Amino acid sequence: MTANIRVGTASWTDHEPFYPPEYNKASMKSRRIEYYARYFSLVEVDSTFYHLQPARNFQMWAERTPADFIFDVKAYGELTWHHRDEDKHVIAPSAETFARFREMVSPMREAGKLGALLFQFPPWFTFDEERLEYFATVRELLPEDTIAVEFRHRSWVEGEHVEVTRAALSEHPLAYCAVDEPQIGSGSVPPIVLLTDPHYAMVRFHGRNTHAWYGKHLASSRDRFDYLYTTDELAPWAERIQRIAEQLAGSEVHVVANNNASNYGIVNAFDLQALLGQPVGKGEPIPDGVRETMRTRDTAP
Repeated sequence: MTANIRVGTASWTDHEPFYPPEYNKASMKSRRIEYYARYFSLVEVDSTFYHLQPARNFQMWAERTPADFIFDVKAYGELTWHHRDEDKHVIAPSAETFARFREMVSPMREAGKLGALLFQFPPWFTFDEERLEYFATVRELLPEDTIAVEFRHRSWVEGEHVEVTRAALSEHPLAYCAVDEPQIGSGSVPPIVLLTDPHYAMVRFHGRNTHAWYGKHLASSRDRFDYLYTTDELAPWAERIQRIAEQLAGSEVHVVANNNASNYGIVNAFDLQALLGQPVGKGEPIPDGVRETMRTRDTAP
């Protein structure tokens, strides 16, 4: 028996070439989740990083997806030490904000469709003994939820720090999120796997666009993640994901494509499904826009 592996993308509101023309009309964009759910059983909600939303949104999304569909939800920026005051000082997360965030996702939790809450920390959240204590706070204020932690600074997994990080996450437990991303500088975390939650693991793919990884004047965040993996690049990860699933028998492994330029995340999510021996797109016909991207990639010199 192995863990259940779910493959999906970060957000369903992007990926325009994936959707039929009628879903690109303003009146139909709110229904995209229904079309997306025909092909995947997992998606990541990213808009929650930018602002807290009405609980009714989560109720609506839960109602518009099949019974076996799961949402991972990205933690609000204040909770991951992204917010700053007018003097540029980082704002410490408050218990009140935790409570509001917890209440926001409650309809999804009650519907049995809440996967993991993803705490993606910024590059300035570097390894520090005092910061280790924040993991206990996260668990205390979100006691019943599955939580994944993604770092954006390699100090957490360098040298002797890796075992300290592993122990701190395992104690609570919080799942370490393994990543594939450009390997340039301190803001790139190496593609290592740490199993710190016996019931859950997460792998996220950010692409390998080295030229835009530290870009400060990008027109859109899509430019940073503008990268289409080849199947040869994904194949070793598929093998690692299978090994993770074998070690976490009876649990969940979530695989998220965050290379969200064009429909690249969709294409690579389909690639990963195939490499993992799953029915591509849950057996649905591959949309023409996705098929064309695959054809162009596979025939490129």
